[in-house]
Amino acid sequence: MSLLRDVSLPAVTAGFVAVLVGFTSSVAIVFQAATALGATPEQISSWMWALGLGMGLCSAVPSLVLRKPVMVAWSTPGAAVLATAAAAGGFTLAQATGAFIVCALLMTLAGATGWFERVMDRIPMPIASALLAGVLARFGMDAFLAARTALALVLLMLLAYLAGRRWWPRYAVPGVLAAGTAFAAASGQLHLAGVSLSLTVPVFVSPEFTLAAAVSLALPLFVVTMASQNLPGVAAIRAAGYQMPISKIITLTGVVTLLLAPFGAFALNLSAITAAICMGREAHEDPARRYTAAVACGLIYIVIGLFGAAVTGVLTAFPRELVVAVAGLALLGSIGGGLAVALKDELHREAALITFLVTLSGVSLAGIGSAFWGVVAGALTWGVQSWRRHA
Repeated sequence: MSLLRDVSLPAVTAGFVAVLVGFTSSVAIVFQAATALGATPEQISSWMWALGLGMGLCSAVPSLVLRKPVMVAWSTPGAAVLATAAAAGGFTLAQATGAFIVCALLMTLAGATGWFERVMDRIPMPIASALLAGVLARFGMDAFLAARTALALVLLMLLAYLAGRRWWPRYAVPGVLAAGTAFAAASGQLHLAGVSLSLTVPVFVSPEFTLAAAVSLALPLFVVTMASQNLPGVAAIRAAGYQMPISKIITLTGVVTLLLAPFGAFALNLSAITAAICMGREAHEDPARRYTAAVACGLIYIVIGLFGAAVTGVLTAFPRELVVAVAGLALLGSIGGGLAVALKDELHREAALITFLVTLSGVSLAGIGSAFWGVVAGALTWGVQSWRRHA
């Protein structure tokens, strides 16, 4: 079986690190959104079930079929929009569920018509690479900022990374994770008390469709998911050198969101940060075998869905500094590669640099994150420069 032949420890580790980073960095926002909508503990567990299964199936199955690393995640900015809008508008969980379905239909339409992929095709590769580097660079900085509160842990992980890159480059990231986990366990920073293994029971919520929820929840959720998540997700795919059927994958995320929305799957989308972990050289030296990292990630997400509360407890037991340090170190190669492509061509260099800086700034306007505005700024710069040359 080709999967068993292609799989490796670095690939499985990359998949686990992707889950660890993606889950622990934003699960609190998802909990906040569910709570703001009045969800019970059982319904919050159902959200984890739906999101885990959705992310897992949308990552593992296409990766196996295409033999390319397809990475799907939940919409973190979408969860933030839900938490804010729910608190302001007083929407019920049933009304929010109706909004999830409307958003899913819009996502399916965006994929089926191919308009989103056509827009992405018009973005020059240097600008797309600068966008990706800007999204990832914040994680690289956070890895070293973590030394403020956990100097010994971060220094140990940095030394493990440098030693790994020098003597066993394929196992650098597994070595970093092992060193950090061992240190955290020895110093009593792993908090596993109270973790119990039990299957999650999905809870069906009958949707209620209202115009107010469609305007205040569904449309903002759709816009931020496409602009702040799918846009850098496509950039990550192309920066890694993969050609994928983007429209079909977007359609898949829309359809799966539609099916799982009554159970709590508010929005699924292409990933950028965790995708970079599984698409980089740390996952495997051979790009043709990196799909196994995405498969491993998908299988772990499925386990999260099935054993929601227990796995959530295990993943959140890791110290925050360990998570951000392993993420930043694992992404160094992708950050460097993105910057190299972005700044290599002098013709696009200024536009790419502006894209990178605006994206890195984290600025948010009209509820839309810096990834979108970075592309807007870069495209505007490129348009003005092109017009000047051809005038």
